[in-house]
Amino acid sequence: MMGKKILKIGIISRDDYKKRTIAIARGEYKAKKDEPKVWFESVQSMAQVLSSENQKLLRTIKEQKPASLKELALASGRNRSNLSRTLNTMSRYGIVDLVKKERAVKPIVKVTDFKVEFGLNAAVR
Repeated sequence: MMGKKILKIGIISRDDYKKRTIAIARGEYKAKKDEPKVWFESVQSMAQVLSSENQKLLRTIKEQKPASLKELALASGRNRSNLSRTLNTMSRYGIVDLVKKERAVKPIVKVTDFKVEFGLNAAVR
């Protein structure tokens, strides 16, 4: 059985994120090991990706291990094109892997728990 895999998420304004990225690129700032690896620009944008409906979807993938999006659509009752869009977004954030096997795409949950960090000084610590 897979253990708990925690994804640390940060919430930061787009401007602060740009400043942080530039500072890292210039060598003026080194990201600390315990800092978030994934950033959202608002609690609302994070909530869209990690909605309760999408958490239920992740649970379905983890428990039923569907071999394809077709199987997942049947198991979850969700539309395949909607699933594909949702899973591609989650894949960009490192939450799921989409493994292409022959003609099917097998979704695999990479993250089981989320730790969210935000505040007025979250960008620069």
